[in-house]
Amino acid sequence: MRVLFMCTANSCRSILCEALFNHLAPVGLEAVSSGSFPKGKVLPRSLAALERAGISTGGLSSKGNDAFVDCPPNIVITVCNKAAGEACPVYFGPAIKSHWGLEDPSDIDGDEAQIDAAFAATLARIEQRCRAFFNIPFDSITPDEIKRELDRIGTL
Repeated sequence: MRVLFMCTANSCRSILCEALFNHLAPVGLEAVSSGSFPKGKVLPRSLAALERAGISTGGLSSKGNDAFVDCPPNIVITVCNKAAGEACPVYFGPAIKSHWGLEDPSDIDGDEAQIDAAFAATLARIEQRCRAFFNIPFDSITPDEIKRELDRIGTL
C-alpha cells in the first residue's frame, strides 16, 4: 500500500511524514510525498531534525504531484494546516483521502532551541499518527470506515 503525504511546498511537513512513516512502517507499507507548489528542495532544518531523531534522509526530495501519475497512491493525506492560506488540492482519483493538519515548524520565530523544539514536537505528533495508522485493520473494514479512521487519526 502506498501513502502520499501532500503539502504545499513539499519541503518540511510532508517530507517529515514521508521519512518518519517509512522509518516505522511494517513491510508492505510505503510513504511518498509531494507538493502542490514544490520548492524543489528540502529545507535543511527538516533534514537536520530527521537526522537528530535517527531517521534516514536518503532519497528525500521536493517534488510535485506529477511524480506519481504513473503509480498513484492508495491513500492521500494532506498535512497543510492553514486551508484558507495554502493550496492543498486533493485528487488522485479513487485514492482514499484524509487531512492531518500540522503546523509548519519552519514558520516558528525564535532561537535555535525553540525551532528545534518545534520540529521535535511535529515529529512526535507525526509518530503518534503513524502508529495509529499502522493499527487500522485495512483488510477487514470498508473504504468508508478507513476514511473515518484516517480522519479520526488526523485529530490526534
